[in-house]
Amino acid sequence: MTINSKRPKAIIVGGSLGGLFAANLLARAGWEVEVFERVSEELAGRGAGIVTHPELFEALAAAGVQVDDSIGVQVKSRLTLAQDGNVLSQRDLPQTLTAWGKMYQVLRGAFSDGTYRSAATVASVDSEPDRAAVTLDDGSVHYADLVIAADGFRSALRERLLPEVKLQYAGYIAWRGLVDEMALSQATRDMLFEKFAFCLPPHEQILGYPVAGQGNSTRPGERRYNFVWYRATSEDVELPDLLTDASGKRWHGGIPPALIRPDVLADMEEAALTLLAPQFGEVVTKTTQPLFQPIFDLEVPRMAFDRVALLGDAAFVARPHCGMGVTKAAGDAMSLVKALKADASVPSALERYSAERVQVGTAIVQHARHLGAYMQAQLKNETDRKMAERYRTPEAVMRETAVSTRF
Repeated sequence: MTINSKRPKAIIVGGSLGGLFAANLLARAGWEVEVFERVSEELAGRGAGIVTHPELFEALAAAGVQVDDSIGVQVKSRLTLAQDGNVLSQRDLPQTLTAWGKMYQVLRGAFSDGTYRSAATVASVDSEPDRAAVTLDDGSVHYADLVIAADGFRSALRERLLPEVKLQYAGYIAWRGLVDEMALSQATRDMLFEKFAFCLPPHEQILGYPVAGQGNSTRPGERRYNFVWYRATSEDVELPDLLTDASGKRWHGGIPPALIRPDVLADMEEAALTLLAPQFGEVVTKTTQPLFQPIFDLEVPRMAFDRVALLGDAAFVARPHCGMGVTKAAGDAMSLVKALKADASVPSALERYSAERVQVGTAIVQHARHLGAYMQAQLKNETDRKMAERYRTPEAVMRETAVSTRF
């Protein structure tokens, strides 16, 4: 089998947001693009909040996405609530908050000049002298000039290329969820909507913000509220218990939301009502399907392997405090296409790309570690906890969390 197209061809492994950024940008740069996504169902139904940054809007525009007010919900300020629900601190900070489903919709819709294949699991990737060969689990072989591994934080391709690089558990988890705007009381809506909000109970942290609702609507009354609640969780005892479903099966790394045990959810809801500001307690307990994610760090020493490139969370996994996950992937895609335009040799272009983005990825991971140092300290000794507490003021948290930072 040979490459018949006169255009250079790229195969992208992973059809989530990072893969779609790369797909759109490469297609607009004249490449033939094919995306292989292992999940069989449409990804658009997945839900999570996303903080936007100017760099993300630049990448969306380059990908051919028209950015208007429907891209997300605009907030004007940030506030921190005390455990009794009163406002501790507030500051002006305009920002746009969007949802994973909305981002997927606009990027998937823009990808018209290419092929997107679901239920396509990659078995192996091999670099040959003048091309790369991608073998699917159905035995079919597909050839391309370039292969991009955009298959997420548990990237199978990264594990094959860099088996020594492992995810490092940070010592805490993040409970997440979305609740419909009109499911909340009027008092809670008045306090939380139109704002990016925080609550800092002892040893923990929760934040939340409004995002698009069903059908990606951003109209008042049709939006949803997204929360992220960080809780210290020991790796040896507490985390394995949380990852064990009712049948006794342990899901290493992450458990499907529907399989979280009822007793785990009940304990979490009780803690929400006890520890959090009443407004956040209401948000958490009225969320239909909460989930939790163990927080990890991961860094790679390189992102280029002849004709194979790592992109997004397949290369660097940063804690979510800096809100840079999608922006980082978009920046990777922009840098990759720029390098390919500047150098006709794919392996040489990928080395250029790697040299630039390894520095950026390392800086983002280090910044996210700094922002998460307080949570990590909760499983350490009393001295470390007291030191971490000194820097966790409402003003500092509001100033540093999920703000735009050029790396």
